[in-house]
Parts: sequence; structure tokens; C-alpha cells
Amino acid sequence: MKVCLFDIDGTLLHSGGAGGSAMLAAIREEFGASGPLYDIPAAGRTDRAIAIDVFNAYDLPFSELSFRQFLDCYLKLLPTHLKDCEPQGRVYPGMPETLEILSQRDDIVLGLLTGNYREAAYLKLEHYGMHHHFDFGGFGDKYTSRNDVAKEALGHVHQRLGSDFDSSDVWVIGDTPADVECARAIGSNVVAVATGIYSIEELKPTEPDYLFEDFSDLDRFLKLLEF
Repeated sequence: MKVCLFDIDGTLLHSGGAGGSAMLAAIREEFGASGPLYDIPAAGRTDRAIAIDVFNAYDLPFSELSFRQFLDCYLKLLPTHLKDCEPQGRVYPGMPETLEILSQRDDIVLGLLTGNYREAAYLKLEHYGMHHHFDFGGFGDKYTSRNDVAKEALGHVHQRLGSDFDSSDVWVIGDTPADVECARAIGSNVVAVATGIYSIEELKPTEPDYLFEDFSDLDRFLKLLEF
């Protein structure tokens, strides 16, 4: 049995900036923030960490109550922003076919390892027709560290497949150095794919087990899972 844990943004799909625009709209709608927002990195980070940076950028007090208020508004607005950003959004090459084939195999379990809030993750996946492939994973609701998200995902793997399931049979698929790092944090394999903002040359020094330009060559990935 193998487990494949997929990142979402930059790996499965590009939302056309819907997440960022919905976050900005939510912070303005709920707290009256105004003015531009610059230089908050998003790739490879958790939504909670990004939200804390947004609050700090606007000098807003961050608490669990204010975070919940922001999150509820963000989740309400995200579907509209996904629709509005459709011209820029896309699913990456080979990913629908990859998920379809993997989900039909009884020796492979699919999960998520994403910095997205859980509900936001499924909203994005549903918008692009991929939500039905995933029913568990690690998410960015509680953690600012992606390594902690990976540990959460591995915990769910153990719940499903037993506490003695070997993490060396887990494959993390992501597009950033943080994906490689968090895979190492749980002792799993990692495939880095250069469909996000990081190029092949930028991902190579992170030393993933395998490095793909994209998933258009599905057989190449399937062969890895035979070992």
C-alpha cells in the first residue's frame, strides 16, 4: 500500500489568485482595512501563517475570535472569487488523469497535504472538479508550520491504515521547497513538480527524491509507486 499526499496550489491547480483576493476582500469587509497589501509570501506557507501576516500588515489585533471572524468571511467569499478568477485559473497538465487513475487502484490511498484551510481546500478542488478524490489530509487551519501540517496528515494516515504503517510508503507531491522539507520531517518520499513559482533549477538544490517538470507523463510517476 502506498499513500500519495498532494499539495493543491501550484501542484494540482492554479486558482488565478482567488485565494489572495478573497483574503484581502475579507479583511477589508470585516475590519475596514484599507490601502494596498504587498510582499506577503504565500507559496509553501499555511493559510493561518498568511492570515497572521495580513493582520500584522494592517496593524489589526490577531486573536482566535478575530481569526474566526476573518475565516468565516473568507470562506463565504472564496467561491465568488474562484469564479471571477476563472480566466486566469487552470488545472495543471496531467493532474486530472493522474488522480483518476490513482483513485481507481486499491493499492493506493490519496490524501491532501496543503497549507489551505480545510474548507477552502475543498472549495478550490470542487471548483475544478477534483474534490471527490480526497477525504482526508493535513490542512492549514491550526498551524503556521507546514511541518506540523505534514505530521497531522501522517496522523490521519495512521488512523486509516494502522499505527505501524511505514512513512517510507508515503509520497508527498508538491511544488515548493517547503513541500520537500515537510516530507523529510515525516520521513516520507517527495516528488517536487515545477508547475508553481519555483523552477526546476530552484527546486533541484532541495534534493527531492524525484523532480518533474509537470505530470503530463503519468507513467513516469506510476513507475515510482511500484517500488
